[in-house]
Amino acid sequence: MANLQTVRAYAESVAQTPRKISLVASLVRGRSVDDALVILSHTPKRAALTVKKTIESAKANAINNHGLDGKTLQISTLSVTSSVRLKRFKPAAMGRPRRFQKKTANILVEVTGDIKPLKKTVKKADSAESTELKEKK
Repeated sequence: MANLQTVRAYAESVAQTPRKISLVASLVRGRSVDDALVILSHTPKRAALTVKKTIESAKANAINNHGLDGKTLQISTLSVTSSVRLKRFKPAAMGRPRRFQKKTANILVEVTGDIKPLKKTVKKADSAESTELKEKK
């Protein structure tokens, strides 16, 4: 059985609505990382770029920081939650302000994969040591 490990990447306060990002996130939830990146590169939505960057960040964290095998990575969790809302006003008729909110989102990506096996290093004996061993025999 392989050793599975989970690595996460988190994008905070993305300037897009959580509902629009969730539509794109549902396309790749539960897939392998390589398949998800291909799907997102061909998705004509603005949110696809943000989700793609977050998945790439999780992949880079898994490979470089945790030593996981890049070919075995699967998206185990991909959640989109709402973040802070910026309250703004827009001018309306007769000088009145109309309130609206600029919504932001948080994206959490957890990637699971196998730990890459370590390569065995073969130590070569120095030529001086090997000649000493031969002389003793």
